[in-house]
Amino acid sequence: MKKSIASFALSMAWILLSGNALAQTSKEPVQGIVSGNVSILFQSYQEDSLIGAVVPPSKAGFNAFSNINYNQGNFSAGFRYESYLNSVLGFPGRFKGSGIGYRYARWADKEKGVDVTIGNFYEQFGSGILLRSYEARNLGLDNAMDGVRLILTPFKPLVVKMLYGKQRLDFDSELINGDGIIRGIDFELALNDLIPTFADSKLKITPKYSFVSRFQEGGNIVKDTLILELPQNVGAWDYGVTLQYDMWKFGVSRTEKINDPSADNGFIYKQGEALMYFLSGNIKDLSFLLQRSTTDNMSFRSDRDLLLFDAPINNIPTITKTHTYNLAATLYPYATVINGESSFRGELYYRLKRGSALGGKYGTKMNLVFATSYSLDTTHLSGVDAITYGYERNSWGFGNSLNVQDISLEIERKISKNFKAKAMYMNLRFNTLATPVTTDFKGIVYADIFVLETQIKTAKRQSLRTEIQALLTEQDKGDWATIVAEYTWSPHWFVSVIDQYNFGNPDESKRVHYLYGSAGYINGSHRLSVGYGKRREGIFCVGGVCRAVPASSGLEVTFTSNF
Repeated sequence: MKKSIASFALSMAWILLSGNALAQTSKEPVQGIVSGNVSILFQSYQEDSLIGAVVPPSKAGFNAFSNINYNQGNFSAGFRYESYLNSVLGFPGRFKGSGIGYRYARWADKEKGVDVTIGNFYEQFGSGILLRSYEARNLGLDNAMDGVRLILTPFKPLVVKMLYGKQRLDFDSELINGDGIIRGIDFELALNDLIPTFADSKLKITPKYSFVSRFQEGGNIVKDTLILELPQNVGAWDYGVTLQYDMWKFGVSRTEKINDPSADNGFIYKQGEALMYFLSGNIKDLSFLLQRSTTDNMSFRSDRDLLLFDAPINNIPTITKTHTYNLAATLYPYATVINGESSFRGELYYRLKRGSALGGKYGTKMNLVFATSYSLDTTHLSGVDAITYGYERNSWGFGNSLNVQDISLEIERKISKNFKAKAMYMNLRFNTLATPVTTDFKGIVYADIFVLETQIKTAKRQSLRTEIQALLTEQDKGDWATIVAEYTWSPHWFVSVIDQYNFGNPDESKRVHYLYGSAGYINGSHRLSVGYGKRREGIFCVGGVCRAVPASSGLEVTFTSNF
């Protein structure tokens, strides 16, 4: 507790003293601005043997944080105060106590092309496959960098990012960083701005190059009769180019990483590789995206001994669509197979014009997505090579084992001034051996998902939104249905209810209604919500990163505010 108070006092003094120093040295002092936000999540638990809900010793969970930021001219600084007493189930249980979990100071002078940050910061190079430091609070994931970042623009076409530091790993009344040291540099060059004769050309060419390395104390591992030395320095690099011509855009990138034996790959010494490219365009009312990628042994962590979402340096983008509907998003969410996959995504978006025979009075939007991922095309090695390198990739193509295939069609239409509707059909093939989101079934789940969402304006500033969903399958837990109803009295009040029902479960005793209701009050940027009911056990994913959520029953109170 003393450490937390001391950290808090030092952070406040740092911000105030830095701001005062700036005001004294500036020729025309700029008034400082304080901004921030607060988020509180309280959850109580009660036993429910029917759904397997377990009550922790504390009988409640409490997560809270507040960001306080100070801005004055080119200078900014801030900190985040966090509290886990004890953490809500489903979040990292080792997060505990209260204290400063994030603090930074930054000076950004656009005119001189200098931007320097000390302390904590988030950063991403390119698509993130080489480096992505970010926060996904709903997952309990935070791999913020802690060190120094320098962004230089020596001349307008060139932007150079350099960083050096460690990553956040844990929190116990204060920030705890992982073992590894991360070093990185990223170059982005706008050739059109560099060459005056191409400044007004419709063709925009932007080459990119990034390099990231990790240092971690080495050692030896024993595999069968072999004694193998672990590399202390692991380097990875990514290079590519983006071409844009009017509404058309094409990009390609190639990534390589030297041998990085880790817990993720079974401590093999195979090098990592990735190849990604995409094409997007717009033709009148039709826009499209074609995306192809192959990643091979590209897991990259600041600590080679960790698993799941602890201390990831990079993030391999998921190929499937990010679904928002309950059944499509929570029952079989796909997370990228970090040790390797070959995938493809095609997306079409079409808008039927207003007033046309098919578009109707207000127009109609249509979205079709096809996404699939397979294992790598590989040959398993034998003997000493199998122990050391594991396997050999034969090509950049698809392997024999399906990870996922997701085909979805959405149609959205406004019927009248007071009524609009959206319908979705999704055909899913999901391999639970590749992404183990369930313990009840091992193999491929074949499912059809149907969704109808409607929104009706019932009175001035009042509306009723409903969702009717069904997931039909003969595998795993069988058929599911979800009904959602939300009534809003703008601008302040709302009430909602959701019922998720596993009506097709082969075990009749598990055909449970997961009923949850909530009500809330909104006043500008302040929002209070109170809910009560059952939550099923499952997997919650954001951007291809997932966490397990235990079954729970009880009261939940949330409060958020921005200032």
